[in-house]
Order: sequence, then structure tokens, then C-alpha cells
Amino acid sequence: MSAIVSVENVVKEYPLGKLKVRALHGVTVSFGEGEFAAIAAPSGAGKTTLLNLIGCVDVPTSGVVRIEGQATSDLDDAGLTRLRLHKLGFIFQSFNLIAVLDVYQNVEFPLLLQGGMTKKERDHRVREIVEQVGLEKQMRHRPNELSGGQRQRVAIARALVTRPRIVLADEPTANLDSATGQNIIALMKEINRKNRTTFIFSTHDPMVMNQAERVIRMADGRIVGEERRAAEGAA
Repeated sequence: MSAIVSVENVVKEYPLGKLKVRALHGVTVSFGEGEFAAIAAPSGAGKTTLLNLIGCVDVPTSGVVRIEGQATSDLDDAGLTRLRLHKLGFIFQSFNLIAVLDVYQNVEFPLLLQGGMTKKERDHRVREIVEQVGLEKQMRHRPNELSGGQRQRVAIARALVTRPRIVLADEPTANLDSATGQNIIALMKEINRKNRTTFIFSTHDPMVMNQAERVIRMADGRIVGEERRAAEGAA
């Protein structure tokens, strides 16, 4: 399996007054196309930092992050923006929906940023993915009219509407009850199987780890172990 994401000897430091705090210590890891993988660690261990570097939200202090073989450090701001818009989807634990927009408008928003589609094409794409996440009846509801699980489904639809190759999910079940969290992960697994979309989670939720095909364990900014498994419920 060829790597769609590779992280090579990455160090990340943040200034803290006159000091530098090292969040990642020479991390090397790669992910293949169609993987359903979890980066598992307690809070403060560096998993969100690693996800942000893969997602081009932040840049490494040293080392290289590659997306489909392209070193992100070789891209200018416009190139990074194109990569985020066309190759990457993001799902956040806080949902990050736009409060004044309804479900349809929140999901359509990345397509407007991306450009290049007619209104009819956007409409078809939005309705298709909203139906896929089971929210066609809530299409004109705003976020404050939805449950936590429904908001996370909107966030998933928004992340997937551009048909990204890679979806990065930062603690996607953190604000959900266990039953809703299981439903959300099951939905992502279905999309992973259908579309060969690569999913990379950061999590400390055992349920998410049990559903992942691969679990990369981190502690204190380092990778300390890895497990490959048949996910729960797999045939």
C-alpha cells in the first residue's frame, strides 16, 4: 500500500516566553490510501499537533510532511490553500459550524470556497451527502436547532462534500454520548469502505480505537507503539 500521507522525522516546537516547548520529538509515520487509523494518546501527548501538521494548519519546526508525495513545506500559501480545499477534509470535536447558516448552507460552504461548480452541481452534491448522513429532513435547520450527534453529522457532511482523499478527525466523539459516538464512527466506516477515503483520527476514546484498523500510540510527543487489528464488527 503506497503512502498517501508520510511524516518524516518531524519536530514541532512552540515558544513559551524565552523557552521552547517541544510538542513532537522526531515523529515518523505514514498512512496508506483507504486506511481507517487512530492516533491514540492522552491529552497533551501531541496527537492534535500531529493532525494539524498533516492538515497543513501548522508547519513543522523540522522534518517533512508529504501529502501524495508532495512536501507541504515546498508549497506557498496558495498551494497550501488548494491542498486543504481539494485533498483534505476536517472534522473537529467542537463541530465548528457557522451558527447563522442552516445545514444546507454549512455543507455547501466548502464548495463555494473551492469554486468551479455550477449552482445545480453544488445542489446535487450537497443534497447527496446530506442524505447520506441522514439529515435530509433537517436541511433548513440551523446548528442551534440540532442535537450534538446531528451537528457532528453536519460536520462530517461538510468535510466530505468536496470528496477529499483524506479526512482528519480531531476527537470526533468527545462531545457525544457513547451511543451517538458509535453511530458517528459507523457512518465514517461506511464512507471509508464505499469511497476508499483515508480517515485519520486523534482520540483517547476506547470505542474509536476498537473500531480502527490501525492504532498508533503516542506519549510525550513520541510514537511509542502501533497495533493493527480487525476492527470490532468486521467480518
